[in-house]
Amino acid sequence: MTQALVSRSFVSGGALGRIRLQADNLSPSLRRVADHVLQDAENVVHQTITELATNVGVGEATITRLCRKLDFAGFHAFKIALAADVLGRESKAMPQEGGPRGQATALARQTAQTLDDTAQLLDPAVLEQVAERLARAPRVDLTGQGNSGLLAIYFAHRLMRIGVTAVVHTDPHLAAVAISSLPRGGVVIGLSSSGSTIDTVQHLRLAQSQGHFTLAITHRARSPVTRYASAVLFTSTQEDPLSDSVLGTLTSQALVLEMLYRSLLDRRPEAHAMLRVTAESVVEKKY
Repeated sequence: MTQALVSRSFVSGGALGRIRLQADNLSPSLRRVADHVLQDAENVVHQTITELATNVGVGEATITRLCRKLDFAGFHAFKIALAADVLGRESKAMPQEGGPRGQATALARQTAQTLDDTAQLLDPAVLEQVAERLARAPRVDLTGQGNSGLLAIYFAHRLMRIGVTAVVHTDPHLAAVAISSLPRGGVVIGLSSSGSTIDTVQHLRLAQSQGHFTLAITHRARSPVTRYASAVLFTSTQEDPLSDSVLGTLTSQALVLEMLYRSLLDRRPEAHAMLRVTAESVVEKKY
């Protein structure tokens, strides 16, 4: 087989296929990571690069080298291919049954469990600390990408309804500009289920470097976003890179934000009056 044919075959394979194809050509440290992935792919697909490196006992740079050795742009691209491999296994092992009603019931139960698990993870002391900061903040900036960005917009709206000045930008460049002009005492909230969203991590890092209070809302305790957080609130959900089921992620984040909102209400006596004022401001927009 020619080198060109080897290269073409290699690039078209999935993550697990590429590992098996290149196994004999890997250095000992890369082989350790590769063997771990082969043995525990179902869990690796949910992990951050930090968690995988810790589990294997190597540095994050080693994980990145393996991904590039396998011709992936980075760890995220590798996880997308790995998720496809795992999803292929699961779809063969567990065919869909029960029709729409049965699937809806299963999804409802799964979501209820996610919400219950998230409630158990809530730390009252952290909620109180963050609510106190929000109550005094001249402005609150929220940042999140994709589905987390939707929740950032939702919570900004909730804050504005009770008189808290809140800003959210879906454009990461505008978000960075806004954070750089945040008044002293401002708060920046970053939402990232994976904890590895580059823009969100960079926004919290920028805010922290300027002395602002930062909050991360994430599923991952050991993830880049937590490195730049003054406080962290955790959700309970595992989101596959290829999964289009985001109900668990959205509802668990919404629960954390709702509890934070309720804690904030106790610290703003004017909040209930503001709710009436803001409700009346849109009364003409409804029949």
